[in-house]
Amino acid sequence: MHHAGLMNEINGLPLHVLIVHFVVVGVPLAALLTVLSAAWPKARARLGIFTPIIAFGVLASVPIAKNAGEWLQARVFQGFTNALIVRHAQLGKQLLPWAAAVFVVSVAAWGIPFLVARGKAGAALESTGVRVVVMVLAVVLAGISVLQVYRIGDAGAKASWLQGQFCAQPYVNDQCPAG
Repeated sequence: MHHAGLMNEINGLPLHVLIVHFVVVGVPLAALLTVLSAAWPKARARLGIFTPIIAFGVLASVPIAKNAGEWLQARVFQGFTNALIVRHAQLGKQLLPWAAAVFVVSVAAWGIPFLVARGKAGAALESTGVRVVVMVLAVVLAGISVLQVYRIGDAGAKASWLQGQFCAQPYVNDQCPAG
């Protein structure tokens, strides 16, 4: 897969293995902050607009990690035939909608009370029902997005460590000792 004009390495390391750490930490962080903002008014007041800003940063990093992963997949041995690598890539392609949903709910969790406090919201937005819907969506989407990150990471770890490149014992003269 050709990625013209994209930087796919930093100091000789594949960008994917670097940026993926931001996704792995950022998605659960954005999910947690979104739930706190939706469920706890004092937390929302303290977090303010930082919750949607963090969720947007995570949202922006997901396609970067995916594209860098596709670049890396084309450069690793059996990248398109190894079932573990293929599974990791398939799962990785499924994260963007969940990150986008967390971002949208983070904006709602922050924005609706912000508009209500300034008298800019209609009566419907001030209802308990809207608050409950935002809170339920925040909890459900947080759970799904964190689970998806776990599944992607688990598949990536298996692809990295379980495809015959890892030796349970320390290598001796470039040979993996038996048993």
